[in-house]
Amino acid sequence: MSKTIKRLLIAGLMCLSTTAIALDLKTDAPQRYTVQKGDTLWDISERFTDEAWQWPEIWYLNPQIENPHLIYPGDEIGLITVGGQQRVGVTQRGDTSRTVKLSPGDVKLMATARVEPIESAIPAIPMDAIRGFLRNHRVVDPAELTAAPHVISGVDEHLLMGAGSAIYARGKVDQVASAYSIFRKGQVYKDPETDEILGLEATDVGLGRVTKTDGDIMTLMLEKTNQQVAVGDRLLETEDRSLASSFIPKAPAQEVIGTILAVSGGVSQVGQYDVVVLNRGKRDGLEQGSVLLIEKAGVMVYDREAKEKVRLPREEAGSMMVFRVFDKMSYALIMRAVRPLRVGDMFNSPKQ
Repeated sequence: MSKTIKRLLIAGLMCLSTTAIALDLKTDAPQRYTVQKGDTLWDISERFTDEAWQWPEIWYLNPQIENPHLIYPGDEIGLITVGGQQRVGVTQRGDTSRTVKLSPGDVKLMATARVEPIESAIPAIPMDAIRGFLRNHRVVDPAELTAAPHVISGVDEHLLMGAGSAIYARGKVDQVASAYSIFRKGQVYKDPETDEILGLEATDVGLGRVTKTDGDIMTLMLEKTNQQVAVGDRLLETEDRSLASSFIPKAPAQEVIGTILAVSGGVSQVGQYDVVVLNRGKRDGLEQGSVLLIEKAGVMVYDREAKEKVRLPREEAGSMMVFRVFDKMSYALIMRAVRPLRVGDMFNSPKQ
């Protein structure tokens, strides 16, 4: 049965209500669990519930604890009773953090000497799997990239340049910025049903700081490169792409149905913790943290009595969470795969 995805434990979220809601805790859920380095909130939630995105419903946010949504390695979490219902909460902070004592009716905090920095808290999902897509990828309109200034040469007419090299770029801009990110054209994505162009995936290959301008030609010094900058690469203004590790898993506000367009690495098979490209984006109601269910198309079988081919019903095959959204398309991380997944599989929003 599909669950309603309501809230996530992130900074600034209100305490979860203790009003009656159906909380499906596993019958073998541990009474206590000590958080390990490398854990994620999704991993831990699967110890307590069969559907990981139900975690926000079962987690108890103690208003007396600073940043109660954050969990650190060494913290002990377990089952507690709040308002007559079983929930999961911090029962004891790690040795280097704080200690939480639970008593009937109230949750009290005993402060100790040191407070863990927010950066030490465990992330919601494996950050290593998505870090490159947060830092080094951008989806733009193909026309925007075509109109952007382009690299025409390096010093001494070099065609490939690395960090510390000077490059020349040409193009018209309204106002010259102090620095530019340098991108390389990637794949153009189209909607498989309408053939609409959804966006062009551009890969960040470096950062150049402007040292001189002469008409429509800029001289830039390459401060860093992820790979060698080449003639023809494009300049786009830098953008703030901070690595957010706190996400809000939730169902989209409206029904969303779509198709997996591609998987990282250019292969066709899809597995857990693979990054996939979706043909739906902001305009369709997706946002960072949207959870979607993946369906496998039913296979064609032959009905011997009717003497005809018939397609079997679709079956749920996994779930994924959107972590970066553009206007017409998105990146999502496969969190669960119960059947083999492939590019072209359909997805939809959980039933509410």
